[in-house]
Amino acid sequence: MSTPLRAIVVIPTYNEQENIELLLTAILGLNIGLHVLVVDDHSPDGTADIVIRLQPYYPGQLHLLNRLKKEGLGRAYLAGFSWALAYHYDYICSMDADFSHAPTDLPRLLAMCAGPTIDMVIGSRYITGGRVVNWPLPRILLSRIANWLARSITGMPIQDTTAGFVCYRRTILQHILNISSVGYSFQIEIKFLAYEYGAKIVELPITFINRVRGSSKMGLTMAAESIFRLIQMKWRS
Repeated sequence: MSTPLRAIVVIPTYNEQENIELLLTAILGLNIGLHVLVVDDHSPDGTADIVIRLQPYYPGQLHLLNRLKKEGLGRAYLAGFSWALAYHYDYICSMDADFSHAPTDLPRLLAMCAGPTIDMVIGSRYITGGRVVNWPLPRILLSRIANWLARSITGMPIQDTTAGFVCYRRTILQHILNISSVGYSFQIEIKFLAYEYGAKIVELPITFINRVRGSSKMGLTMAAESIFRLIQMKWRS
């Protein structure tokens, strides 16, 4: 497919030197006109240096937002989304840096988001056709419970509220960036704000594969923060 209008993939990173070059090569190798913005939170392992080294090979396509410190996933995404909106991209995708989300699914995500009246497409693990590969049982249970709580508390008819593989149309994203979540609860809050705004949200089944290289940043503290933010969001609304 040819990329609809101007599209960019925002990828937050912290200590992803084992994955970032392979991931960028896979995304930009799709040859569909995608741009990529890496938002690096001052990774001590040199992730940003790898991006800088690759930029001459992808002039005008590969961008780096090098932040001064690690402030959490939510803050990284907000910075990246604000940058993408400032540079007038029409479609803004988010994805993890660890190959949990397959780059080959990006054309499907974009094609669906370009459909009439659709504002947001979620790459979903928990609808028919979606699945999770190689996650340990405790992580699966944690994710399932978090999604059940999110649906129960907010009333959102979304199966994968914690998904990080999403495509937004700029016309909805520019209205829903008043977000206070710092960590992983960002994923739930931005979907809740879109839902409250009246966005047309659809889910697309994907296969989510547990990371092979590097270590996960998700933990019980982040899960607890997500639950607290859920209650806060619903109270505020």
